Amino acid sequence: MGRWRPPEKPGSPYITPAGAKQLREEVQYLWKTLRPEVVKALSAAAAEGDRSENAEYTYRKKQLGEIDRRVRYLSKRIDVMNIVEDQPADTTVIRFGAWITLQGATRELLEYRIVGVDETDAAKGYISIDSPVARALLGKSVGDSSEIELPQSRERFTVKEVRYS
Repeated sequence: MGRWRPPEKPGSPYITPAGAKQLREEVQYLWKTLRPEVVKALSAAAAEGDRSENAEYTYRKKQLGEIDRRVRYLSKRIDVMNIVEDQPADTTVIRFGAWITLQGATRELLEYRIVGVDETDAAKGYISIDSPVARALLGKSVGDSSEIELPQSRERFTVKEVRYS
């Protein structure tokens, strides 16, 4: 049996202005700052002689490939991203960019923001618009409940607040 797998569906192209700025800054940093340093170190390692037993050369070559791969990926994402700058007409409904406060069965309040796939950050509470939680909440308003499939279980959440700021 082969290892071929069908390509994954690309993530939604939506992104916040802050997320777009962050991606552009990352490309600039990788291309203008980090890559020249790695190329310089790679040249120095190559000048040491036998490359077959040169761990520094191998490491720098791999690091350069990773930087180039990340720059290619980000460049493609930047080309297709759709920056969502405006709030929706109805700010009482959950849409892209919304900050949501949810209450679960444990009565604990959880706060999330729906963002693009390239901005996802669990520590900040940023969830992807393509995530099961976000898909279950899109279109809901304050007071609405939704049953969401979590990795361990299925849980009911109630929307306590929706804001766009």
